[in-house]
Parts: sequence; structure tokens; C-alpha cells
Amino acid sequence: MTDPLVLIPGMMADSRGFLPQIVELSWDTALHISAPLHASSVEEMAQDTLATAPETFALCGHGLGGMVAIEILRRAPERVTRLALMDTSCQSEMPTVAAARETRIVAARAGRLAEAMHDELKPDHLSAGPERDGIHQVMQEMAQDLGAEVYIRQSRALQKRPDQQGTLRRARTPTLILCGEDDTLYPVRRHEFMAHLMPMAKLEVVAGAGHLPALENPNAVSAILRNWLSWPTSAGRGASASPNWT
Repeated sequence: MTDPLVLIPGMMADSRGFLPQIVELSWDTALHISAPLHASSVEEMAQDTLATAPETFALCGHGLGGMVAIEILRRAPERVTRLALMDTSCQSEMPTVAAARETRIVAARAGRLAEAMHDELKPDHLSAGPERDGIHQVMQEMAQDLGAEVYIRQSRALQKRPDQQGTLRRARTPTLILCGEDDTLYPVRRHEFMAHLMPMAKLEVVAGAGHLPALENPNAVSAILRNWLSWPTSAGRGASASPNWT
């Protein structure tokens, strides 16, 4: 039996963002889904997740969820037995990117959430292929279900998120850094940078996937996560030896 696994979906996503992995991993892993829907900062989102999470747990976050996961690691490293960061960033948002969000926030407030989301997640953020349009449509439908207020809160959280490079440098938790090879929103080079910062990190690049590898290449991601769940955790408890990752 592996540790309980807390999954934190990305922006404007709920459990459907991890649906293939939920189906695959729930056979032998206790899963907890913690979508960051009710707070306006990464710090508050992390606090909300910790309040309902098991005492100790494996933690996987995608996009905004990955940023929340890093904040959880900063606040409560003793509770996180292993960490997976998927298509995300440890850096604060660039001022030009944060400013561009204002136009999308205005659109969402004016009832044009679909327009805002189309600019937020463009088709070319995903890998080209026959499934791309369908996956993009699923994300649009999730966004409409969650609504404009969630979009605005999450946009504000992204705008003012803290720089977490120091958190990653200090971390001694076994960490998987995973990204789609064709992600143009958070490119592979950003994940290479994070892996370089962390002494106990391993990078996995998923072929045939962009920003949403859990949906674009679900079998590969499920297999990678299953292997990650088997990693030893002694290094995360303060041991100096590298775990036997395969």
C-alpha cells in the first residue's frame, strides 16, 4: 500500500484534469483531490489543502496546482513524503504576463469567460495530434462549469505568486518533475531548471504531450506516477543517500 496521494489540478480544472490517473491509480492508492477553487492566493490555497489532507501524503500538482504544491512543501515538508511537479513553474510571474491577465479578467467579469480561457490555454499549448481539439474542448467545458469567479481568483493567485527557488533548493523530498515535450506555456527548459535546483529531483519529459500530459498521454503519465509512488522516502526524512530511482 502506497502513501495517500493528494492531486492538485491546474487552472480552471477539477478532478477531470486527472481523470485517467484517478481511474488507474485508485485501485491501490487512496486519492484525495484538492482543486484550488476557493482562495485568491497560492498561500491560502496551500493552507486549504493542508487543512483537509492526510497527516502525511504524496503530493502531485499540475500548473497552478504545482505552485500550490511547492508552497505546501515550504510550509509542511515533514508531511510530504514525495512530490511531483507537472507542467508548472517555481518562479514569480513576470510583470508583463501579470499585466496581460488584466484583459482576460475584464473579459471574464463581462461574461466572456470562453474568450478569456481561449487566450489562457491556446490550442498550440498542447501537442499537435488528433486528440488536441477534443482535449481543448474538455478544458473549455470545465472552465464554464467552474465559472468566472474561480477564474478571477486563480488569475489573481498566479499574478502574485511568490518566487519559490529557495524552497526547491532547500528541499530534500524525493521529487519527480514531469512535463510534456511540447508544452509552450511552461516549456521543458523551465523544468530542467527546477530539476537542477533540487538535489533529490528526477526529470521526466512526456512524448506526444504539451501542457496537459495527464490527458494527452495518460498511459505514460500514469505509468510514471505509479513508478514515482514506489520510490523510497528515506531521503525525504533527512538521509543523505540518493534514493534508488528507476
